[in-house]
Amino acid sequence: MPEAFGERDLALDDATLGELAGFHHADAVDSTQDWALRSPLPARGAAVFVADRQSAGRGRRGRAWQTDPEGALAFTVLRRFALPPMRLAPLGPAVGVAVARALHDAGASGLRLKWPNDLVVDDAKLAGLLIEARGEAVAIGIGLNLAVDAVPGVEQPWTDLRRAGVADVARPRILGVVLRALLPALAEFEREGFAAFAEDWARFDALAGRPVRVLAGERVEDGVAIGIDAGGGLRVRHADGDRVHHAGEVSVRVAA
Repeated sequence: MPEAFGERDLALDDATLGELAGFHHADAVDSTQDWALRSPLPARGAAVFVADRQSAGRGRRGRAWQTDPEGALAFTVLRRFALPPMRLAPLGPAVGVAVARALHDAGASGLRLKWPNDLVVDDAKLAGLLIEARGEAVAIGIGLNLAVDAVPGVEQPWTDLRRAGVADVARPRILGVVLRALLPALAEFEREGFAAFAEDWARFDALAGRPVRVLAGERVEDGVAIGIDAGGGLRVRHADGDRVHHAGEVSVRVAA
C-alpha cells in the first residue's frame, strides 16, 4: 500500500502555494475526477485531489484509465476560469505543456506531447490528461505512470518515469514537481491564453511532420500533422488541403 502523504510533503514554493486553495488526499476513491466535481469549487485558486487507488478512473471519451495502482499517480485539479468557453478550448494542450515542462526538468528524456491528451516517450504512453467542465467548475485530471510493473488489459505501448530516466519517482516528489509547474501555469493561461504555451507545444509535439490517420466515426482520412492552432485543434495537411480537427470530434493515430 502506498505511503500516505500531505501537503507539507510536496515542498511547494510560494508561487504555487499562492494558487493552492486546498489539498485533499484519500487512500481510495471511485475517480479523482468525480471526487473533485462533487466538491465545492474554490472561490479562487485551485483545489487538488489525489488518491492512491481509483476503482473507476477514466480517460478521454469515457475510457477506463488502467494502470498499476502501486506504481502510478492519479490526481485532479479543480479550478474556475474567468474565460468564455471558446478561450478555454486550448486548456488541454496548455496543461500538457506545463506537465511536460515539469517532467523534463525532473530528468525525463525523450518526452513528447501527443495531441490531444497524452504524454509519450517513443510513442509509448507515459501519462494521460482529462479536462471536464461542469458549469463554472473545470476538473483537470492527470494519470501518470511512475514505476509500473504491468498494465493488465492495455494493448497500447506504455512506459513510466523510471524508464524515462527519472531516478526518484516517489509520489510526493513527483506530485510536488508537477504542481509547482501546473498551478502557476493555469493562472498564466487565464491571463495570456495559449500564446504563452505555443512555442513549447511545438518543441514537445510528437505528431508534427508525421503521417497520421484521422478517425471520425466511420470516416477515415490520412494526412500529415502540421501542429496545432490557437484554439488547440490539430492541423492536418490532407490531399484536398489543410484542415483543423478538434478533440471532441476525432481520434488520431500515427499512420504506419
